[in-house]
Amino acid sequence: MTSLNVYSVLVVLFLTCGAVMATKENDQIIKENNCETKMGLPCVLEAFTSIFNAGSTSNKCCGELVVLGKVCHSALVKRTLENPLFKDLNPVTIIAKRIQAWNNCLALIDSPSPSA
Repeated sequence: MTSLNVYSVLVVLFLTCGAVMATKENDQIIKENNCETKMGLPCVLEAFTSIFNAGSTSNKCCGELVVLGKVCHSALVKRTLENPLFKDLNPVTIIAKRIQAWNNCLALIDSPSPSA
């Protein structure tokens, strides 16, 4: 019985330390890359809504998202998922939506514009 309790404490400690390390890692990436200053607030809200709720991202905001960069985009979404306010969301679904939003924006930005 004691070994089970010790094991449980170690698992909780490991998980807690892992979460803290992930938070620090994402915060460091965000700080080092100035991620929070690369997109305007309207586009941040639009991209956030498309990933964490429903909707799509406009051409303008896709342009800002691509300039933000994949590393910043990923770190910001991961940090948001670490917020207790979003604990009920399925991380697998959110990560899939993040990847889909990124790929959609890349395709939109890389596609040739229609001829005038």
